[in-house]
Amino acid sequence: MAAVRLILHGKVQGVFYRDWTVSTARDFGLTGWVRNLPDDTVEAWLEGDGTAIDRMIAAMQDGPPRARVDNVDREDVEAEGFGSFDRR
Repeated sequence: MAAVRLILHGKVQGVFYRDWTVSTARDFGLTGWVRNLPDDTVEAWLEGDGTAIDRMIAAMQDGPPRARVDNVDREDVEAEGFGSFDRR
């Protein structure tokens, strides 16, 4: 199982980005979480099949219609074994 921690920069707060991420990650069969950070970025933790993670990251670069993603910082991490994908 692969796992990544992402920081998404751009217009990603106040545009339903977290709700979209939860729905999309579940569709890809991923587990983990997503949350807003105080600096107006969004942090996400994705766990699952490496191909599904790559597809999810590609989708996250577009996000929901009102979002604008300028940059995605990616860090490979050790999986923690989450049982679902949640909004924090």
